[in-house]
Amino acid sequence: MSTTPNPAPVTDVKQVVPFIMVTDMSRSLRFYTDGLGFTLKNKWTPDSPEKIRWCWLELGGAALMLQEYNPNRIPQEKCGVGVSLCFQCQDAVALYHEFLSRGLTPQEPFVGNSMWDSLIIDPDGYHLHFESSTKVPEETKLSDLPR
Repeated sequence: MSTTPNPAPVTDVKQVVPFIMVTDMSRSLRFYTDGLGFTLKNKWTPDSPEKIRWCWLELGGAALMLQEYNPNRIPQEKCGVGVSLCFQCQDAVALYHEFLSRGLTPQEPFVGNSMWDSLIIDPDGYHLHFESSTKVPEETKLSDLPR
């Protein structure tokens, strides 16, 4: 272990953008754009204008990059394993209802770490948590609330 003091943090860093590998770009784009509401901001189409191999997606202040991988290079069963992305938002419960209205199947929201957590799993197994602050007691499920 070094005894030298850590250098000052780099102040040029503005954003972290998760870069995730997907097995079927068309399916993933439908899930992220039509289902979750992301907007396609940039794409790479080296083979033909219709075949996207890499893209940059945005939703509010969040961004993701997707790339369809060559299955010979990365074992498919490893895709999505152990990866969770947490999106901080204004109202995770409202997003849950919006996702349901778009035909998706998010898990029922619950409160954990003083946040509503609405979890949805993408087609490759990546866990996407949409979270918002709350004063509702820990471990409360949405269905526990009075109607």
